[in-house]
Amino acid sequence: MSKLIAVVGATGAQGGGLARAILADPSGEFTVRALTRNPDSAAAKDLAAAGAEVVAADLDDEASIRAAFDGAYGAFVVTNYWAPLTADEEAARTRAEMELEQAEIAARAARDAGVQHLVWSTLEDTRPFFAGRDDVPSLDDGRYKVPHFDAKGEADELFTKYGVPTTFLRTTFYFDAFATAMAPTRTADGTLTITLPMGDQRLSGIAVDDIGRSALAILKRPDLIGATIGIAGDHLTGHQYAEALTEALGEKVAYHSPTLEEYREYPFPMAVEMANMFQFYAENHDEFTGNRDLTKVRELNPGLESFEKWLDLHKHDLQAATK
Repeated sequence: MSKLIAVVGATGAQGGGLARAILADPSGEFTVRALTRNPDSAAAKDLAAAGAEVVAADLDDEASIRAAFDGAYGAFVVTNYWAPLTADEEAARTRAEMELEQAEIAARAARDAGVQHLVWSTLEDTRPFFAGRDDVPSLDDGRYKVPHFDAKGEADELFTKYGVPTTFLRTTFYFDAFATAMAPTRTADGTLTITLPMGDQRLSGIAVDDIGRSALAILKRPDLIGATIGIAGDHLTGHQYAEALTEALGEKVAYHSPTLEEYREYPFPMAVEMANMFQFYAENHDEFTGNRDLTKVRELNPGLESFEKWLDLHKHDLQAATK
């Protein structure tokens, strides 16, 4: 009999990737219970049509998560730091506090449901790396340097505290961002340009679907319970990303690397946080990329997409994003 996997955020990027991977898996080892705040969304209906059990569940509603985890062999948990929030929600707690509270709800629910293997999508806590650094602005009243990293890293201990059999899956920058929020934009002279304050250092990237495929592979490996596994599909410099995008689009794509100070002044929300993130990527690149050994990731997920492969599969998305 197939074992049930409860997937948090099944209509989102990471959870959706895992839900699709389970549904496409010819072994039939698992079935998927897709957790979503809106079971009537088009994405939820697509999952239901493909064979998923779709249930309404919200990480801010502990009763709904407990019900959704009931009877599940395994679970995938991801929190969405970037979720749209109302003004009242923003005033009630910080986004980092939201993630910590949601992770604790998931950990308690998984423990009480007897979940046998949980994959927690997490990131490094940057604070030990930046300790004592005055050149890196602190955020959230001084508590964090990169809140969307640090809160997830801090939440790791909650799954251990509640005794949940957990594999800690560390992700990275999405290739998919080049077709959405970080798509090449045209400068005043018309040149397509990507902007990353990374200098000549490498930025680890991964296809969102590979997060789901890697999570599926982990769920098949109970020997990985307790392990921390970092994943990536490529480690490239900004120049290399630009060269690959140039080849894919058939048009010159330039790489612009502003200073971190310049990037922090950019007129978009969370520019300081994003600059701190890129500073962590750049200054900690040897350890960060080393913890995401592509050979080991490919052993876990043989279909792992390089950036070149991802570009081959997403040319139309890229073209639409750069029009």
